[in-house]
Amino acid sequence: AAPPRAAPDVAAGSVGERFRAIVDVHVMLVRDGEVLLGRRSGTGYADGLWHLPSGHLEAGESVVAAAVREAREETGVVIDPADLAFAHVMHRAPDRVGLFYAATRWHGEPRNAEPHKCSELAWWPLDRLPGDIVDYPAAALAHIRDRVPFGLHAWP
Repeated sequence: AAPPRAAPDVAAGSVGERFRAIVDVHVMLVRDGEVLLGRRSGTGYADGLWHLPSGHLEAGESVVAAAVREAREETGVVIDPADLAFAHVMHRAPDRVGLFYAATRWHGEPRNAEPHKCSELAWWPLDRLPGDIVDYPAAALAHIRDRVPFGLHAWP
């Protein structure tokens, strides 16, 4: 008997390479109905605006490990992976997928651990976020508040 054939890499009739996304992870540190945000500074992206602790997934890293790493790098806290709860996924046009996690338990007091990338940290009520927040985390936080697990952002 002939060996089984492997499935083709692309669907019949399609042209081109498989889509590859840039994956970023975002961490909501939540206490008393408030979320911790940092004001970006000196990064070249959205400087002066508020954002969640976040960063890109690195090669060979799980998204949970990336969330733990980013929280530690940016706020100095240590999160047990078991204390991270998946909260939302957002597909941002054209090539980004953001995964949002929430933590209500961590070790250490949050502090600005990257002052060269962040000018300040502040707690904000989830239902009264600042007006000068990066648009896509603002949209994701609204979805999370409304218990919407998936969102699209900046698609036509």
